[in-house]
Amino acid sequence: MVHTITWKEVKEGLVTDIYFERTKKILEAKGIDLHVRAELKANNLPSSWPWAVLAGVEECAEVLKGLPVDVRMMKEGTIFDPQQPVMEISGRYLDFGQYETTILGLLCQVSGIATMAARCKKAAGKKEVISFGTRRMHPTIAPLIERNAYIGGCDGVSVGLGARLIEKDPVGTMPHALILIMGDTVKATKAFDEVIEQGVRRVSLIDTFNDEKIEALNVASELGDKLYAVRLDTPRSRRGDFLEIMKEVRWELDLRGYKGVKLFLSGGIDEMDIKRYNIVADAYGVGTAVSNAPVVDFSMDIIEVDGHPLAKRGKMSGRKRVFRCKECLEARVCPVKERPGRCLCGGVEEEVLVPFLSKGHLEYPLPKPSQIREFVLNQLSKVEL
Repeated sequence: MVHTITWKEVKEGLVTDIYFERTKKILEAKGIDLHVRAELKANNLPSSWPWAVLAGVEECAEVLKGLPVDVRMMKEGTIFDPQQPVMEISGRYLDFGQYETTILGLLCQVSGIATMAARCKKAAGKKEVISFGTRRMHPTIAPLIERNAYIGGCDGVSVGLGARLIEKDPVGTMPHALILIMGDTVKATKAFDEVIEQGVRRVSLIDTFNDEKIEALNVASELGDKLYAVRLDTPRSRRGDFLEIMKEVRWELDLRGYKGVKLFLSGGIDEMDIKRYNIVADAYGVGTAVSNAPVVDFSMDIIEVDGHPLAKRGKMSGRKRVFRCKECLEARVCPVKERPGRCLCGGVEEEVLVPFLSKGHLEYPLPKPSQIREFVLNQLSKVEL
């Protein structure tokens, strides 16, 4: 038995904490159905992140479409700070309250994935980052992981179905299994070259049997100009300084005329490792750090009841606006009556909490993953890790 839920069951509100179901039952029994306004925001971000990337907007649209509600929301891929509302839902509570659990679940996990992908890409700069992490998570959510890793900034993904979702070809090299079965790194690399279509880059995994620099020279000698890169996959299990190991490999390849062969690094790395290794490595395969990224801890809180500002302790009541400078991305949250102005840097402010659904109908066409990714990358150029 596979212990997952269908999208039809999600839409039917079957993933709902019991206290929302009981609240609905009580309100219906008492004939109470007031108009409320609720907002979603994260008071703090995990691991002291200064910012995060909003993801999951497309799934939220699928949940809320057709409901008699109005929604304002930041666009998918927006970089936001703690304490900034990313979504506001307005309607009768009984029309949307049962979906709180679902909406939070959709946004919290994937925003974490997209944010960690963005942090890795920010650390890597112009160097390639590939998502390798789906094997660490439940297979039924593999496409979800790959899509959000990509929109967050990863240059490619390894699972075919996820790649199809972002309209890209999957990216991958070779596993240790191929080399172990064939008994030799050069034989395995040569077989890869003979069998796999020419459009696939030749990347040899060089840490199965022998010293990495020796294996790198062996496969480079065998494939020559056809060798695109060598991959080192075990930074955590190697004795000594892995950065020095990479420097040795680079030195020996360059010394013998293989300066065009790139170094691809994978194996338990995160954005901090990338910052350290980036002086030598040319590309990265990032796994668990992205697929098992910390969730962004959003909460949904009522801020207005029957047209009157009202919120629980510790929350600011009333409808709000989020203005952000187009130049430096400095943002401020203010009451809805305020208007945009100019940032201290001189840039013009714009509203980033914008109309998303009107009476359950989308206000604008949803962008493709590649468009969201470009939006994220543009913002990444203006923030620091």
